[in-house]
Amino acid sequence: MAEYERSPTASERNDGVCPLTVDRASMLHRWDLLTFLHWSFEPDEIQRLLPPGLAVDTFDGRAWVGLVPFLMEVRAARGPALPWISHFCETNVRTYATAPDGTRGVWFLSLDAARLPAVIAGRSAYAMPYFWSKMTLEHHGDEIAYTCQRRWPGPRGLRSTVRMRIGPDFTADELTPFDHFLSGRWRLYSYRGRTMRFAHAEHPPWPLRHAEVLRCDDELVPAAIGRPVPDVAPIAHWSPGTAVRIGFPRRMHA
Repeated sequence: MAEYERSPTASERNDGVCPLTVDRASMLHRWDLLTFLHWSFEPDEIQRLLPPGLAVDTFDGRAWVGLVPFLMEVRAARGPALPWISHFCETNVRTYATAPDGTRGVWFLSLDAARLPAVIAGRSAYAMPYFWSKMTLEHHGDEIAYTCQRRWPGPRGLRSTVRMRIGPDFTADELTPFDHFLSGRWRLYSYRGRTMRFAHAEHPPWPLRHAEVLRCDDELVPAAIGRPVPDVAPIAHWSPGTAVRIGFPRRMHA
């Protein structure tokens, strides 16, 4: 069977439903206890961060950059997760783009992970800008806190501290195309040399909850975009998480 049945295109609705399948997965993930924080920018400010061939994806004329800390579980498509190496904290800085083939997806500006083997694998197999970092996640009742301090490669010492209060579930009639625009992404773009590549990420719709930012002292986003974030509260969502099937990296054909 083909690796996927259908690719998402820029003309499709933002409804939170995955429009593709990954029949032959390279990895099985769980992305758990996620916070989504997003700030808006002028599109030209973010377009300069994208490689040739990708165009910034906007909502209501604005580009968006996200800070997403969470707990990762990763294992091979066959076999069990390993107790230590398979579970770790991760934080990514991301924006959204459209590709020459009309698909929409995520462009990662940086990814910090607490396991060095995951960093090496992400850089080598998927050409993603991974960094090895010291990270923690503490979850007590309706509050959750994430910390990150970058180790390798440089710039070393960058820090991020996020503390959230988790609110009630979004009801189906509360969720808007904007909520799905910020969370429902099914394709991961990367470059190896001069070749654009992608991988699919299949998962159920995010179970999203309201969230309140109690603290956000972050250096990862400013380092990734080369400027401070706007002095406004970020748009916040939280999710208990979901299972994800990751496809093999493939070469982009327009």
